[in-house]
Amino acid sequence: MTDIHEAHTALSDVAARTLANATKTVPMMHTITPRWLVHLLQWVPVEAGIYRVNKVKNETKIAVDCSALDERELPQTYVDYENWGREYRLGAVNSVVDIHTRVSDLYSSPHNQIQEQLRLTIETIKERQESELINNAEYGLLNNVHQDYKTSTRTGAPTPDDLDELLTKVWKQPGFFLAHPLAIAAFGRECTRRGVPPATVNLFGSPFITWRGVPIIPSDKIKIVNGKTSILLLRTGESRQGVVGLYQPNLVGEQSMGLSVRFMGINHKAISSYLISLYCNLAVLTEDALAVLENVEVGKYHEYK
Repeated sequence: MTDIHEAHTALSDVAARTLANATKTVPMMHTITPRWLVHLLQWVPVEAGIYRVNKVKNETKIAVDCSALDERELPQTYVDYENWGREYRLGAVNSVVDIHTRVSDLYSSPHNQIQEQLRLTIETIKERQESELINNAEYGLLNNVHQDYKTSTRTGAPTPDDLDELLTKVWKQPGFFLAHPLAIAAFGRECTRRGVPPATVNLFGSPFITWRGVPIIPSDKIKIVNGKTSILLLRTGESRQGVVGLYQPNLVGEQSMGLSVRFMGINHKAISSYLISLYCNLAVLTEDALAVLENVEVGKYHEYK
C-alpha cells in the first residue's frame, strides 16, 4: 500500500522547473581585477607609436645670480640637451577570438555570445597589460628603477621605516605606493605591532590604507618569489616629470584607450574571427620618479600578548 506521505498532493519542484526560466548571469571570471595602476597613471597619446623623452645635458651647470645693488656682470649660461633622447615604442597585446556562426546565431539569448567572448578576452588582455606595465623586461616599472633609487628592507618585513626610506627617494609629489596584497598585509602587521595603524582613504569608491598620506595600491601582478616581493613608489604625470602611460589614439575599430576590435571575416568552416589589439607602453621621465623597496618578506607574523 502506498504511503500517504509519499503521494504528491501538488505540483513538484522538478516538474515546475520545466516551465520556468532561470535568471542567468554573464560569465564570471575570477582573474579579473580592478587594475588600479592603469586608472592612476596619466595616459599620453603618441604619434606613429613612438614617444621620445628629451633631457637636459648640463642641468647642474646652469648659472644664475641673485640681484644685488652693485653693477656686477651677470652670468652667461645656456641649457644644453642630450643629442638623442630615449625612444619608447608601443608594444601590443593581441588575441584572435573565434566563434562558430551557428553558436552566435542560435545561442545568443539572453546574452550575446559574440559580445561575451570579446568581453572576457578583452578583460584578459587588460590584465596582461597591467602585468607588462610592471614586469616587462624593456619598459616595466620593476626593470626601470635607477640604481640610486633602490633600497632594501632592514629586517625583511616591510616596516614604516622602510616606507619612509622610499619617500626620501621620491619626495617630489609622490603619487602612490604599489604592492602585492600580501605585502600590504605584511606592512599592516608591522604597523599594528608598533601601535601606528595606517589611515585609510577612499579612491574610486574603495578604501585604501595610506602611509604619510600616500595611498598604498594593491596589484597581484607584482610577483612573489620564495616569499619575497617588492614595493614601488611612483610620481605620475608629464607636468610633474613622473611616470606616464603611452597609448595609440584613433585606432580602426577603437573600443577604448589604445584598444581596438576588428572583424577578420568568416572562413569556410563558418567560423567568424575577431582581432583584438591593445597598444601601450610606459615611460619614466626622470630617475627620481620611481623607487623600489626590495627583499620584502610577506610571511612574517608576530605573537601579541
